[in-house]
Amino acid sequence: MPSESIASPVNLFMLTDIIRRIRFTAACACLPLLLATTGVSAAPPGIAIALNSADGTISLIDTETYKVIGKTPVCKEPHHLMPTPDDKSVIVACSASNQLVFFDPLTGKEQRRIRNISDPYQLGFSPDNKLFVSNSLRLDRVDIYDAFDVKLKARLHAPRTPSHMAFDAASEFVFITLQDSSEVMAINLKTLKKEWVMPVGPTPAGIVMSPDNRYLLVAIMGEGYVEVIDWKAQKTVKKVPTDTAAHNIHPRGDGRHYFVSNRSVSGGSISLLDTQTMTVVQKYDVPGGPDDMEVRADGKELWATARFARRVQVIDLTTGTLKTSIPVGSSPHGVFFLNHAARK
Repeated sequence: MPSESIASPVNLFMLTDIIRRIRFTAACACLPLLLATTGVSAAPPGIAIALNSADGTISLIDTETYKVIGKTPVCKEPHHLMPTPDDKSVIVACSASNQLVFFDPLTGKEQRRIRNISDPYQLGFSPDNKLFVSNSLRLDRVDIYDAFDVKLKARLHAPRTPSHMAFDAASEFVFITLQDSSEVMAINLKTLKKEWVMPVGPTPAGIVMSPDNRYLLVAIMGEGYVEVIDWKAQKTVKKVPTDTAAHNIHPRGDGRHYFVSNRSVSGGSISLLDTQTMTVVQKYDVPGGPDDMEVRADGKELWATARFARRVQVIDLTTGTLKTSIPVGSSPHGVFFLNHAARK
């Protein structure tokens, strides 16, 4: 077992409470405030955080007016973000600066930085909240940490650019897409060892578990479809065409449908996949290369970063049309707001 550990072992889920206690007991709290650097004195009722990967910044967007209210340097190459399981913090993975940056999703204030996390590209908590997994895309490995004290438990070689991840419902396995070898790798979370590797279509990216825990759904960028895998049998059972450059998969929140972003350089679209019939039931035109997505809690809007257009696109899910286009920074990647739909 590796002996490496994070310098300051703190329970990830307790970070917000710790910071709040510090804030109340120390009038001159030294944690940097994102809004203070942009001249914004108070947060609006809802904010969205969008990562500008090429700029190393985040944009803060008022979710009611669709206006950018702040833009702040964060780190080098922030690609993905995710909330902690209690939604009290948003973790930004800074791959090139080897750190995680925590933000308050209500205010946009920076809460904490954890350093010495090697090349974090994509992140995930196991469903039982016991383990924290980080994919190191450039270093071809997967790091598994104890989610309580953030100690490194295992470091596994993952040939050819480990990208996205998904877990089974029982927290027994994590599944990793390997983009440049066109494979999916399964890691046993009990033994912390590689369980199997199977070939899939060219350049797999996004991956999720189906709501019934029976199938892995893998977005195949190289050919524009979602590959449906019976993961227990390690067998592909179906290929569902979506559109050019199928890239990421995000739940609608109804326990049945998933959005698939088709990150085409020319144009772009988002498909709606029905997991009961394994068919595409709707498609939305979304220009600029849609990538990461977020859905409003009321199900009325879908937000998507447009990697090639420097924008966040907002789709009205009632009319199926583009509602507004929000200019942000260069190569926007992850996006999050607190008022989001269920992760199912």
